[in-house]
Amino acid sequence: MNKILAVARWEFIEKVKTKAFIIGLFMTPLIMGIFTVLPTLLADKGDEKTKTFGVIDETHIFADMINARMLEKHKLEDGTPNYTIKEIIDENTETEHLKILGTAQLASGEIEGYFVIPNDVLEKGKIEYRAENVGNARDQNRFSKVLEDIIIERRLQSGGYDAPKIRKLMTEVEIKTFKVSKKGGEKESSFMETFFTGYIFIMLLMFLVLSSGQMLIRSVIEEKANRIVEVLVSSCSSQELMSGKIIGLSLLGLTTVAFWGLILVGVNIATPVPFVAIDNMMLLLVYFILGYFMYVGIFIIAGSTVSTEQEAQQMTGYITIFLVLPIAFAVPLMFNPDSMLVKILSQIPLLTPTMMALRLSVQAPEWWEIALSLTTLVVTIYGLMWTAGKVFRIGILITGKKPSLREIYGWLKND
Repeated sequence: MNKILAVARWEFIEKVKTKAFIIGLFMTPLIMGIFTVLPTLLADKGDEKTKTFGVIDETHIFADMINARMLEKHKLEDGTPNYTIKEIIDENTETEHLKILGTAQLASGEIEGYFVIPNDVLEKGKIEYRAENVGNARDQNRFSKVLEDIIIERRLQSGGYDAPKIRKLMTEVEIKTFKVSKKGGEKESSFMETFFTGYIFIMLLMFLVLSSGQMLIRSVIEEKANRIVEVLVSSCSSQELMSGKIIGLSLLGLTTVAFWGLILVGVNIATPVPFVAIDNMMLLLVYFILGYFMYVGIFIIAGSTVSTEQEAQQMTGYITIFLVLPIAFAVPLMFNPDSMLVKILSQIPLLTPTMMALRLSVQAPEWWEIALSLTTLVVTIYGLMWTAGKVFRIGILITGKKPSLREIYGWLKND
């Protein structure tokens, strides 16, 4: 144990005092915060001023109505209109001619874009939009929603109904969501809170696995290349060396994650609307630790069989795929967390930690699924660590040619 702790202490102290570690400790959450907040700020920046859109109205009845509705429904924080609608008109009422005028106003910056409302809009419900930037989906959706309401009213009027009266009776519904447990408890929750809980779990696990795993592989490769490993194994056994490296680098990664976790908790408390749920936090922590040690076992096996940085990077890339793959299932999983496909994926060891984290943040699985997944992880970790010990014992002394699968199998058969 003394030798294991000596190796762990050396691995931890040597890495924790480097400038790269200290800078990364503070810069990474800052960069993540920038990438999280900046897109929102940029998206809202366009709403700091009134936008002007043009309308070519072949019906000659919708332009003024749309302008009035847009002024009524959408305002900036200071109370000024968010949008103004400018009808594009001329003595020549040909639509193609008006399009030329609209394009000229677009080029001069008078308008952000212009809509073309055809004569048959009441029957077909289709309009055109032209602009240099057609990616402003929010503005287009607001315009189309207002026009849709007006069209519905016109149709009601043509059917003999009192459209203004019906409009007053119609109210937009705002849904307030509550997450209910099987025991009957409930708490207010939101889509972002549900999504980000699982998402942040995956990001933290990915960082811890990749940073610790890469340091572990790099450490083994450097010691192989410099022949330091031969001196180390003459002073302690390969099992002691491997255990010390795992403990030292794990403490390094956990120190980083704990520091970031404190920042995350502080931000979550300070935010008016929490974006991370604390439900099932202890169970999430168990999956986090088990998932970490499972991937550490894989990295030990990989690091023991490679001799160059290029081979190590390729191996790391393959492992990363399994870490980020559950993100692709995040949205479908939220819609149907109890589907058979999700249940099967949750029991595949390489996907279990991240898939179960997503499921726990959405809807808690059955107790037997949790028990089965934890058992699967423990058995997998035991098998990987046993394999890692066998491979590490011989692989750390081999340089040059990468061993074949047959050779690795032979190492596993040796006592």
